Amino acid sequence: MFNRKMPHKIDVLNRFLAFELISLEIAPIPSDVISTENRIRDVKDRDIWRAAVEANVDVFLTGDKDFLESGLNSPPILSPIEFLALTN
Repeated sequence: MFNRKMPHKIDVLNRFLAFELISLEIAPIPSDVISTENRIRDVKDRDIWRAAVEANVDVFLTGDKDFLESGLNSPPILSPIEFLALTN
């Protein structure tokens, strides 16, 4: 999908992934519901949010509008474009 939507940013993505793959962690999905997760439209996405919150991530990076339009901000939810703008 990245190739289709942002082909001019492939080099930046590859550099980001090369750096981040060193420190990636697999986060388990907690079974306890977070009270604010109902703000995410797609019920199937809520487990992903729950895992991110439990893992105490610094930034939640996604292109999924269900997350981006949820109004949740802890952790901050950024699109790839917003993230790239912060790193350039």
